[in-house]
Amino acid sequence: MGGFLFDEAARYRMPVLFGPTPGPRQGPELEQFDGSDAPFTVTGARFESDAQALTALLPAGFDLDGAPVVTVEHTILHDLQWLAGRSYSMLGVKVPVVFSGASETLRGALLLVLWENRAEPILSGREELGFNKLFCDLPDPMTVGATRTCRASWDGHGFFDLTLTDLTLADVPVSRPSDGVLHYAYMPPMGMAGPHETRTRVMLSPNPPATPSRVVSYQTGTASLSFVRSDFQQMPTMFHIVNTLHELPVRQMLGGFVMQGRGKSDLHEQRMVAQHAFTK
Repeated sequence: MGGFLFDEAARYRMPVLFGPTPGPRQGPELEQFDGSDAPFTVTGARFESDAQALTALLPAGFDLDGAPVVTVEHTILHDLQWLAGRSYSMLGVKVPVVFSGASETLRGALLLVLWENRAEPILSGREELGFNKLFCDLPDPMTVGATRTCRASWDGHGFFDLTLTDLTLADVPVSRPSDGVLHYAYMPPMGMAGPHETRTRVMLSPNPPATPSRVVSYQTGTASLSFVRSDFQQMPTMFHIVNTLHELPVRQMLGGFVMQGRGKSDLHEQRMVAQHAFTK
């Protein structure tokens, strides 16, 4: 008989046979890290798109909430304790939604996709939290005077550009009421067949988070962005995602922003939201 046993108080990710897995929500001694002063930088832009085009991306239970506004954010999480002082970057795309669940109705942003440039947060975020995470290269933004540019690529193929110009200090805008960020997670069948819908989960990153964020500085500017049409040879596993984002109509750019802040939750408060039962 094998000698491996799970510690029910610990978190694991494959391969589990070597013991509990250190990560953002568990240190090497099973401790929790303090993110109350963790620095971060967000470079983002918003644009008004087309309601029909965005609705086509929403699963059952989700409806567009208000104007069809797409938010694209390049985020750097700096000096992370769980990575022994290293940093990583993210590129996320969100739309405002209302979710009608089995026992509650929630308003917030649905995170359609989130690219990151390190494997460790991708694995932990997909397996533990249900984030739609993928890998790409995300170099640090380039800032020249009042212009800031962010780019994303995969295996040398550039598929995204975001440029902000005429950046100036501004007041932090008042955010619309939100229950948090919603995620539509999917687990492929492993040895068992079944309808795809039964393998989905709706997850919520609650607002306010367990560890609140505070803004240190905020700038606004004029924004331009583009997702570059790509083919199978350039992005064999992600061209369909990039092309869908490329095809979203841009009715009007709504400006961009650069936000520097401190305080990031490890999302141990992430929870599953009950969906209505699937019926064929």
